[in-house]
Amino acid sequence: MVVDVKKGKLVGEIANTPGVHLAVFAPKLNRGFTSNGGDNSVSVFNLKTLKVLNRVSVGKRPDAILYDAFSNRVFTFNGGSQDATAIDASTLKVLGSVPMGGKPEFPAADGRGQIFVNIEDKSEVLSFDTRTLAVKNTWPIAPGEEPSGMAMDQQHRRLFAVCHNGMMVVMDADTGKVIATPAIGKGPDAAAYDAGTGLAFSSNGQDGTLTVVKEVSPNDFEVIATVPTQTSARTMTLDAKYHRIYLVAATMIPPPAEPAVETPPATTGTTTPPTGAPPAEHRWHMNMVKGSFVILVVGEE
Repeated sequence: MVVDVKKGKLVGEIANTPGVHLAVFAPKLNRGFTSNGGDNSVSVFNLKTLKVLNRVSVGKRPDAILYDAFSNRVFTFNGGSQDATAIDASTLKVLGSVPMGGKPEFPAADGRGQIFVNIEDKSEVLSFDTRTLAVKNTWPIAPGEEPSGMAMDQQHRRLFAVCHNGMMVVMDADTGKVIATPAIGKGPDAAAYDAGTGLAFSSNGQDGTLTVVKEVSPNDFEVIATVPTQTSARTMTLDAKYHRIYLVAATMIPPPAEPAVETPPATTGTTTPPTGAPPAEHRWHMNMVKGSFVILVVGEE
């Protein structure tokens, strides 16, 4: 869905993007790119007409996607094949892949030919060269665990990784040293950094908040605000020109309970789990209320 943010109106759609996760843009090429996790592809579309120009096959279950202007390449980060696919943004040819060694989440580029990416299941940050595709470093982010969103202060070489154990890990992008771990909300997904204000953000979908962290200095960070948003508001992007955050959210309700199933009495002294309750691994799965999807705009008055 394409929205004019000045008018607050829906102006078009990019069709046939099954399991779409993200969209990125190459303005000089007048192209946009989406990562389609449903069919392992990237849709390439015209930024002005929104017409799909091509589809490119990539690794399994692409999630995050990033356009690196330094190398003029698009990278998808594929959770299923645990690698990154490199695409020439001009020719649309696949140039190779980078093994991630785990499940990649969000990336950030330094503008100098290096990309950093969170490896969620390993609680690590991996970096690689955007031209040679060679892995350069793999660093642990302890005490952070299960990182998802990532952003970068390119000037001061600081990475911001939001973690599911309630902290934003601030890391030196040259040494891998953890500088600070300010507290954030529950259920973080995305991160952003606004170079114009020196603010870093974490969108916390589980408790419906936006954590705002101030970069007082390259080695000093503090939480200056916790903004109420809406439960489920976890996908986020930054408008650096107007210093606004956009989040998407919807009213979510639990799925219907499965019918109770009679089970034979336990004979080993173990307890029988309650019937009708969803398995533990599915308890965070919710259904969206039709017509409740909204875009939230956060900014200074």
